[in-house]
Amino acid sequence: MTRPPRVTVFIPVHNRQHYIATAVDSVLAQTFGDFELLVVDDGSTDATLEVLARYRDPRLRVECNPRNLGIPATRNHGLELARGEYIALLDSDDKAWPTRLARQVEALDRHPELAQIGSACDFMDADGRRLGKVRRQPLDPDEVAASLAFYCALTNRTIMARTAVLRAHGYREDFPRCQDYELHQRLSRTQRMANLGEVLVCGREHDGRFTKQTDTLGRERKREICRRALGELGIEPSEDDLDRHYALARPRRLGAALDEDYLDWADRWLARLEAANRRTRRHAPEALLRVMTERWVQLCWQARRPLGPSACLRLLRSPLARRLPSALLRFLRTPRPLAG
Repeated sequence: MTRPPRVTVFIPVHNRQHYIATAVDSVLAQTFGDFELLVVDDGSTDATLEVLARYRDPRLRVECNPRNLGIPATRNHGLELARGEYIALLDSDDKAWPTRLARQVEALDRHPELAQIGSACDFMDADGRRLGKVRRQPLDPDEVAASLAFYCALTNRTIMARTAVLRAHGYREDFPRCQDYELHQRLSRTQRMANLGEVLVCGREHDGRFTKQTDTLGRERKREICRRALGELGIEPSEDDLDRHYALARPRRLGAALDEDYLDWADRWLARLEAANRRTRRHAPEALLRVMTERWVQLCWQARRPLGPSACLRLLRSPLARRLPSALLRFLRTPRPLAG
């Protein structure tokens, strides 16, 4: 039996005949060479398997589900098949930049306390043209954990993890959307996770992405993940509070609902979260405060249009204002994207 590779790069695929070669080529061009590329086809009915059959690189391993099982079941199948100590996740319509594996292997080797690590990513359009935007996530493990109470603070296409950890926890198959977010939030109870600030992956935006086709389902699943995260703080939110909490990480979507009443609620709500965390110690207090201050800064920044100067006054009057200098500096240097 040959020695297992350090890394399994895992790509689940379903009907991506136009994009799968870009993803595969980007992995085969990595500067780090000790890997296998595992592609699991989930019942494709187009020419995806024909495209994959043209490759003769021994590092590429193609497996097929017996039928279309869906995304979470296919991800679990990939975890079962992976032979690497580490598993690097990549979507079938995206691509990895050449140093991705090298940088993440180095990080996990250097930090044995981390279960997984993500990175920043940029984007391209359906034709592969680079778009002028970058998604950046919190870097510090404590901030990653605290941020998961508001939004998914790890971008799945950028994750490299310890295979044994992901295999032990697995993806919930009743989460056809957001199974990655659900897993990250569940892992955060016992595991530490971080992000690198470098752009290591390029995501492709196109109309055929599953996330674009299932926005309502995604919102419902994210709300449930937030409900669970709040429960771990000792808070049982009302449906109205849960809707408003969900919106904290998505202020541009509030529209006319971003008014003085919402800011009043948000100010009280964030104070309630801080008090609850003091009792439960679910999150590192300083990290949660930093995360909440950034949420408050973004909310008031967005409110400056409908509310004018009063939004700035609200920003300064909040108890969170004591953290404004550092929060504003981080906000201006690395503005957070809209959370999905």
